[in-house]
Amino acid sequence: MSHHTGPLLTRITAESLLAARQAGDDAWTVSLDLGRSEGSATLAADHWTWRGAAYPYPGRLKDRTLYWFDGEDWMPISRYSGSLIKLVPTEWGAPTFEIDGIKMLPTAAASPIDDARRKVALIEPRGKTVLDTCGGLGYFAACCLDAGVARLHSFEKNADVLWLRTLNPWSPDPGAPETGGRLHLLHADVSRAIVQLPDASMDAALHDPPRFGIAGELYSQAFYDQLARVLRRGGKLFHYTGSPNKLTSGRDVPREVARRLEKAGFRPQLALDGVLASRR
Repeated sequence: MSHHTGPLLTRITAESLLAARQAGDDAWTVSLDLGRSEGSATLAADHWTWRGAAYPYPGRLKDRTLYWFDGEDWMPISRYSGSLIKLVPTEWGAPTFEIDGIKMLPTAAASPIDDARRKVALIEPRGKTVLDTCGGLGYFAACCLDAGVARLHSFEKNADVLWLRTLNPWSPDPGAPETGGRLHLLHADVSRAIVQLPDASMDAALHDPPRFGIAGELYSQAFYDQLARVLRRGGKLFHYTGSPNKLTSGRDVPREVARRLEKAGFRPQLALDGVLASRR
């Protein structure tokens, strides 16, 4: 799907727009792509114009919600297909998303892009062929592209998440000229698709699975054995784990993951909020 190029509104930007009209301003300068750029809109009594297209003024918008114009009205960027998936603004510009109200944000202390950049740096992607198992909004992919990855194979199982990506200016577009054909994004379940990848075909891998209760198969010994098979010797893997339920259950998920990775043929060590491992 092609990427959306129209304006995005939050409650704050909508209020600023309406205040500018109320003040009688002819123009309004702001970012309408979540901080990626800044431009001016022309204001009229019953509509406003941005990049040559006219839009109606929004009504009252909700907090913690992003809106796009679907051709008829300003609509929340959300979908429900068994689970409610919603794009959520952050103070850093780059949004995160929620599934049934659960935030898919590793840390509230840093931009999701900055967080992804630190993790991507661990696998040193420049010039490499990299596997991105759970693409999400594509922030690992964006950072790999910025770091000079040669080829990136990214998988995303959820069609609604892929739709969110087309509306998120911070999500890399596989078809955009600046990606140079290096990003290959597939709508597929990596736990099944990985068996089709050739042995030792990847130089490095990034694994950011949903929590264990949602996708236990992505923490299984069988899956880790497949990761070891497709990575060349010496290839690096970063596996995000967080520390779910550590206080309440006493489980140490990072160390559990490290033990399984070692059994699969990796040399693991705890790093950031996950495990960094090297293929033996």
